[in-house]
Amino acid sequence: MKKVLLSLILILSVAVVSAQKTYILCGKLVDTKTGKIENRKTIVVEGNKIVNIHNGYVQPKSKVDKIIYLKDKIVMPGLIDMHVHLESESNPSAYIERFTNDDADIAYNSVNYAKVTLEAGFTTVRDLGGSGVNVSLRNAINAGKIIGPRIFTAEKSLATTGGHADPTNGMSKKLTGDPGPKEGVVNSVDDAKKAVRQRYKNGADVIKITATGGVLSVAKSGQNPQFTLEEIKAICETAKDYGMHVAAHAHGDEGMQRAILGGVKTIEHGTLMSEATMKLMVKYDAYIVPTITAGKEVTEKAKIKGYYPAIIVPKALDIGPKIQGTFGKAYKAGVGIAFGTDAGVFKHGENGKEFGFMVEAGMPAMETIQSATITNAKILNMSTEIGQIQKGFFADIIAVNDDPTKNIKTMENVVFVMKEGKVYKN
Repeated sequence: MKKVLLSLILILSVAVVSAQKTYILCGKLVDTKTGKIENRKTIVVEGNKIVNIHNGYVQPKSKVDKIIYLKDKIVMPGLIDMHVHLESESNPSAYIERFTNDDADIAYNSVNYAKVTLEAGFTTVRDLGGSGVNVSLRNAINAGKIIGPRIFTAEKSLATTGGHADPTNGMSKKLTGDPGPKEGVVNSVDDAKKAVRQRYKNGADVIKITATGGVLSVAKSGQNPQFTLEEIKAICETAKDYGMHVAAHAHGDEGMQRAILGGVKTIEHGTLMSEATMKLMVKYDAYIVPTITAGKEVTEKAKIKGYYPAIIVPKALDIGPKIQGTFGKAYKAGVGIAFGTDAGVFKHGENGKEFGFMVEAGMPAMETIQSATITNAKILNMSTEIGQIQKGFFADIIAVNDDPTKNIKTMENVVFVMKEGKVYKN
């Protein structure tokens, strides 16, 4: 009899907990779909979803329900950063740490980077390349073991031999070896297909290629094309078979054109993009991910003697200052904009600076917020789950102090964060 009573008590307790709702009283609410800011709204959250939105302030009817007062705040959906690297953070020892850090060291560091990213208001991110520890990081967050944003990861970026993401760049001949598709290095159409399938096997959600040279790799060129068109097509077609889209790091114009024609969805950085390439992006519905903050950061750090290896400094001083200007031209040309920062190249948690730099380049504040919500949700095939505060969507909700259309700097100070119904910052 006692066992039966205990079972009934447990069942009733579970029922009460599952029925508990949270009422969020919002002074102002950003409607990312319409681009309007509405007054006096109440969001009702149950479990991990939004179950209702009321006009005015509505009080809960049940004593078990909770109230969160955000009457003096601007409330909006959780933000989405389409370009982060959660395994690392720029520092003068980064190039030595490749040889001294084990996977466990990378994992421990990434736990903190994930936490500060979420606390900065970014409830979803696309991690565009690391060692593969990022897959375990995603899984640990999904399992509730650690705190962090929802992650879509590329696992390891794809490169060509000596290309921007060749993991052996800068090493001695004794260590370089001959990495291939398993390590993410591609030198043929067959390699391209195998490398994508290997990423899928390793747990990737998306594919990242380095279509041109890069600034921070220990290699001479920061802009030459590094994949053939045929290789890129093979990557994109194979990725599509496995339900993944492709992002392409690119600074040089020729590499961008090959990437767009090959079928990539996003161009990361886009520094030396020509008007012809901008028209091509519009035609093929490709998006630019600006990463202006990273461009400014590498420019400043390159001026500090010894911060980067010598081979990197001229590339950083050449490429870094041009990213913001190109972004402004691309926006005016009608190119789709997907918010992304390249956090990890600069300090994690400072992702919100990107909004201000985008506004400086000519993009209206509300459109920058839409690029970090509805646009990115669309690219991630999550348009009906994230990016808006709507009934049935995940309860990814943040708040700032000021109206961002009047003070875009407020996006650098997110004061409330809820992800899937759980409050992480209040």
